[in-house]
Amino acid sequence: MKQSVFSIPDRETSNHQVIGAVGYRQQGSSFNGPLLHDFELIVLVICDRLDPYSVQIEHCISGSIRYQIKYIAQQDLLQWSISGESRELIRYFLHGEIFWEEHGKVTELRSRMIALEADMWDHRKLKEFSGFLRTYVQAKQYAREHDYMDAYYNMLQSLKHYARIELISRGIIPENSIWEQIRELNTEVYKLFDELTDSKESLEQRIELVLIACDFFVTSRMKECCQALLHIIGSRKEPWRIQELTEHPELKYIREDIPLLIRKLVYRSFVRQTSARVEERLGEGREIRYWL
Repeated sequence: MKQSVFSIPDRETSNHQVIGAVGYRQQGSSFNGPLLHDFELIVLVICDRLDPYSVQIEHCISGSIRYQIKYIAQQDLLQWSISGESRELIRYFLHGEIFWEEHGKVTELRSRMIALEADMWDHRKLKEFSGFLRTYVQAKQYAREHDYMDAYYNMLQSLKHYARIELISRGIIPENSIWEQIRELNTEVYKLFDELTDSKESLEQRIELVLIACDFFVTSRMKECCQALLHIIGSRKEPWRIQELTEHPELKYIREDIPLLIRKLVYRSFVRQTSARVEERLGEGREIRYWL
């Protein structure tokens, strides 16, 4: 299709800092995907920067063709490529037709995303491990408080993250039907899922048994799953402030979990800590910093 058929914003006609537009046509005569994408054509308008308070989705029609325009910041595309989020949008961007671009910037962005492929798996594993650790710690806390229903819910979430890690470790992209994927592999995590959801033991006993297994998983797989974070920490000689790590652009997708991850890595001696003298509002103190 030619660009002139559609009303697609460019840098002059949009309030966004637009660098190009990519169109992706749905295959087949009908489309049964999510309602958000139930259009014959998806147009991704790629922006250098995106104002969060501006319009980001438009629904349009040209003749008999209904199409959706979605504005996306190029930094978000890069981030999703690393973290494994928004897989459909990534597919649309990588395999769609470039309607127009400014000075080859969309082509360059595609090349950068393909180059990220080598690091993608480590970042995805880190993302799932951070989610696993958060929900596992929460499940332990609820179990200590004898709140077994909330412990059960968090334990289920932990096992989902565990299952995704098992798939990623095998080079398999996790899908929504995670337990169907993992059942075919007959891994330890599916046995734990079966133990938690379909055992004759009491709820308390089931949770305690699965927590013990997850304790071992944390001990044995933490370093492997945190390679992307460890690589960043080891990328410079100076120790890192925790605020620097939470603001690091490559760790945006696990920002809230970084403090927990760092403390666990220190506890397991994978990360070392030191202290530096700082001035505080209430006097002088020492700030903890982290290094390899």
